Amino acid sequence: MLIYSATRYTGSTRFLPVQSIAILLGVVVYILMSSVDVELFTERSWKFLLAFNMGFVLLTRTPLGVDHNTGNRSWLSIPGIPFEIQPAEIVKVTFILLLAWQFSHIQARGQDISSVPSVIMTAGHTMMMFALIAVASGDFGMGLTYLFIYAAVSWSAGMKKRWYLLAILAFAALVLVIVLFWDKFSSIYFFRRIKVVIDHVAGNQDTVYDQTMKTGWQQTKSITAIGSGQLTGMGYRNGSLTQSAYASNLPARYNDEIFAVCGEEFGFVGCVLLLLLLGGLILRCIWVARRACSPQSAYLVMGYAGMLLAQVGVNIAMCLYIFPVVGLTLPFVSYGGSSIITMYAAMGIVSSVKMRSLPSWLRDRSKL
Repeated sequence: MLIYSATRYTGSTRFLPVQSIAILLGVVVYILMSSVDVELFTERSWKFLLAFNMGFVLLTRTPLGVDHNTGNRSWLSIPGIPFEIQPAEIVKVTFILLLAWQFSHIQARGQDISSVPSVIMTAGHTMMMFALIAVASGDFGMGLTYLFIYAAVSWSAGMKKRWYLLAILAFAALVLVIVLFWDKFSSIYFFRRIKVVIDHVAGNQDTVYDQTMKTGWQQTKSITAIGSGQLTGMGYRNGSLTQSAYASNLPARYNDEIFAVCGEEFGFVGCVLLLLLLGGLILRCIWVARRACSPQSAYLVMGYAGMLLAQVGVNIAMCLYIFPVVGLTLPFVSYGGSSIITMYAAMGIVSSVKMRSLPSWLRDRSKL
């Protein structure tokens, strides 16, 4: 519904059919993944999965790679497929498979996951994927999702809190360096996106050319649309910015900023209902993880819960102008074939774990 309303201004009828095809494919993938024993598959195929993750992301550097004038070469245009594919989006599913297997494998060998070698191994795997995505496609936003996933999986595996404190201190040091040497970073578009969150006025006065003409323009329009909806919204297909014929009046309204469409047309009530649906899905994942038949399955589901939480939180924070625009979709809501299929695949794996969960009597004994 939101995609239809948000794409009427284009005059094109392709968005709904493409999204519908992606949803149908997603349902098929969901059914297939829910019938797979992912633990056995990962144990036998982890080398293949690692090679797939790296190779698929690197395809963005081939002639198949596409850049939509955003500075990110994040998509693949494959002949015969009606929508473009975002490798880093799809690879999240297999990355979580590998990461969960890695943590459980370390513990199965009797090693402490909080030891320096273990942290180097698991964090190194994550940072390798982050660097690969950043270098191959320039998509730092998607790379951040991988860091959130690592935090969720490592936390559920019981990694000691000192490592998180160390990571926070390292991040604070990085911010300090950027602030002290801002003149050297100010020409980098991504860092201007960070600055505009701190200083909205400076962002809207920015004259450096980018896809929104001003660095803060996209988020300014987004938060204006959300505020315009007030309590119950302007009504479906009646949002003034959503229905504007000018793309610049609400940029990326059917993907990155679709939450703003919900806010303008359905108001605070609609936004709360949407958040309750997404929050219920995340809580359900955590519920499944607590009843998983093995640590690996529990870490796996917590990874997908972390992925959902990260994307929901970051996407909405972008729309509310409290987080830089990093191009993350709102799960199950934004337009995008890769995103939809990825989410259905992830939830299929969660369902697979649910079907193999411990019975209540055994689960109770396992707590003794």
